[in-house]
Amino acid sequence: MEHINFKSQLIILQIGLLLLLFFSCKTDPNPITTTPTIDIALVEAPIFSEDSAYQFVLAQVQFGPRVPNTPGHEATKNHLVNFLKSYADRVIEQTAQVTAFDGTILNATNIIASFNPEAKERIMLSAHWDTRPFADQDSEKQKEPILGANDGASGVAVLMEIARLLYLTPVALGVDIILFDAEDYGQPNFSDDPFMLDSYCLGSQYWAKNLHVPNYTAKFGILLDMVGAPNAIFTHEGTSVKYGNDYLHQVWKIAHASGYSSSFSYLQTPPITDDHFYINQITKIPTIDIIQYDKTSASGFGWYWHTHNDNMDAIDKNTLKAVGQTVLQTIYQEDSN
Repeated sequence: MEHINFKSQLIILQIGLLLLLFFSCKTDPNPITTTPTIDIALVEAPIFSEDSAYQFVLAQVQFGPRVPNTPGHEATKNHLVNFLKSYADRVIEQTAQVTAFDGTILNATNIIASFNPEAKERIMLSAHWDTRPFADQDSEKQKEPILGANDGASGVAVLMEIARLLYLTPVALGVDIILFDAEDYGQPNFSDDPFMLDSYCLGSQYWAKNLHVPNYTAKFGILLDMVGAPNAIFTHEGTSVKYGNDYLHQVWKIAHASGYSSSFSYLQTPPITDDHFYINQITKIPTIDIIQYDKTSASGFGWYWHTHNDNMDAIDKNTLKAVGQTVLQTIYQEDSN
């Protein structure tokens, strides 16, 4: 994923957008902070296990980098599909051939696990399961793939634990867990290829244009990306504010009422391009992104981002718990309405 401003139809603004897409956005000099009002009564929900989620991260990392067209990618896909088939009512493997910035044809698979597939009212939860083929933000071995413990595996792990708990404590609500592929094959800064717009998030772009169920829709969606780092802070990211502000506030209220106010900040931060950007633009399903914001970093992302430091040291059980319990509570709150 990368930082952006919103698209414009004017050519001059489009040029500015291209530059902003290619380079990481600077920290907003005038961030906006809203005052939280917690007026929500929490319903009973299962207890999210941070220990299980941690092991689910580790299991993915042990396959090595999960870059499309590699053995590690194929092995991880089989692992995730088999796991989800043990808990979900239906699992779909949406295969696609997508073209990367350098012309490489990527054999991608979006994995969709559905609970109560016949229910009309649905929530969509998502993360990406592939990993970056380049450590382009590192000082060495920049052209080698990363392990992606946090950037990819953490969000997937949280959703795996949620899938397990939904099986044990069912809801009447329809829930779809979508693991997007080919999210992180975006064009690196060192590339000599012509600049390619929309080079990230290839799997979600394909899914949004080729829905796994005709006319699929959901009340709202929650994307998880980089949700496991120690002391991570999650803010009101600009794309989420634009497209899903009401749901953003609702989820943050639940987080604060659940005791995770130190992790969920009401600070409004710049918009980014992530899978939710294309979901919002193409499907019109209001989708928010729970993603770490690091004000000390030039990129706005964590110290591990797109480097070889994105290993198990970038994973903290407390952060997995804060995010996992918040999302889980959100599902059961919706089911009680």
